[in-house]
Amino acid sequence: MPIDFNPHIMFNINKNIPQKVVQNQVYSTGQPLNDSFTKVSQTSDGTDFDGIKITQKSFGTIKKTQEQATLYTITNKNGASVDLSTFGATITSIKVPDKNGNLVDVTQGYNNVTPYEDSPVGHAGGTIGPYANKINGGKFKLNNEEYSLECNKDNGKTHSHGGTQGFDTKNWKAKTLPDGIEFTYLKPDMESGYPGNVETKVTYKFDNNNNLHIIYSAKTDKDTIINLTNHTYFNLDGAQNTKENSILEHTITLPNSSKFTQNSEIAVPTGEIKSVENTPLDFRQPKKIGQDINSDFDQLKIGSGYDQNYCIDNYDGKSIIEIAKVKSNNTGIVLKVSTNMPGFQFYTANHLGKSAQPAGKSGSRYEKRSSFCIEPQFYPNAINTENFVEKGILKPGETYNREIIYKFSVEKD
Repeated sequence: MPIDFNPHIMFNINKNIPQKVVQNQVYSTGQPLNDSFTKVSQTSDGTDFDGIKITQKSFGTIKKTQEQATLYTITNKNGASVDLSTFGATITSIKVPDKNGNLVDVTQGYNNVTPYEDSPVGHAGGTIGPYANKINGGKFKLNNEEYSLECNKDNGKTHSHGGTQGFDTKNWKAKTLPDGIEFTYLKPDMESGYPGNVETKVTYKFDNNNNLHIIYSAKTDKDTIINLTNHTYFNLDGAQNTKENSILEHTITLPNSSKFTQNSEIAVPTGEIKSVENTPLDFRQPKKIGQDINSDFDQLKIGSGYDQNYCIDNYDGKSIIEIAKVKSNNTGIVLKVSTNMPGFQFYTANHLGKSAQPAGKSGSRYEKRSSFCIEPQFYPNAINTENFVEKGILKPGETYNREIIYKFSVEKD
């Protein structure tokens, strides 16, 4: 949900334990589990990283701090690539082959750091934190102490995506790995109103099968809340397709989402979890994004299109579950998204197209519904919602660890 301007157990990584991946199944959902933060962070089942090449160059000067932003490019042996900026630990480009073998940039973004700093449109590609999505009233209680956050959305009624000084506005430190980039940021105690000195790490790994793993890790010295995600805007026809409604012909399946969280009139969950059955929110079978987007349905009216948190069926906090499959019939490019988070926001860029937006990479402004986002995360406002059991609370001695996987392939039919 973008702003269009501007039990706790110590985690132990065992790289010999493969992930359980659940695909294309529909289960009856239960409530989220208690926060466990005990997750397997990456596969080690023979994934091919041979031939991965990583380069770097300047991405421009950050005016506020005069620091240099650096752009890293991970290229696999097939020529597919991912561009990552230290500013915001941001995905600025993903280029993958289409059905004819031509490389297509499928993500919206900008050619240097300045637009990301001056006119951050919808947090494009950024690492969202400390707490993704909305916190009602900008307040939450932890250990009987109330914390107040900047209310930067809904005319001062909600805090969203970490506020105007969230993680996507920070210049992260970067370390090159054999198969990716590790970004780190130390959030000082009470920065943006959040307690705790929080050591945050985001690791991007790109392999020769065009799988992009995003692995989140965090530790704190004080009880705090955390909810990290990525906010990439995708257009599988190519990012140069900036015109309004240009993703409505994409076909989408949300195979493990039989329920959603009901929103209030300002798009904050009420705590009620409802079935997608017989609603325009039902994507358990393949359907074009545009088929029902203008339906007379309260949740679509509130979001001016799709801007909804879905509950992930069969969520257990450990298994990597496939939550979305999106296909362009023009390019044949398929994106599958998997995660071990309990929910995700499906957003159709309903609020892009503002006159103050800068031109994107292709020289044109990104217009309304010219892209879509799939943002795995804890349920919005979970910290204030009794019915949402998993809150995203992190305590000293624990390690937060969650993952998102973007898998790209081609289907010619």
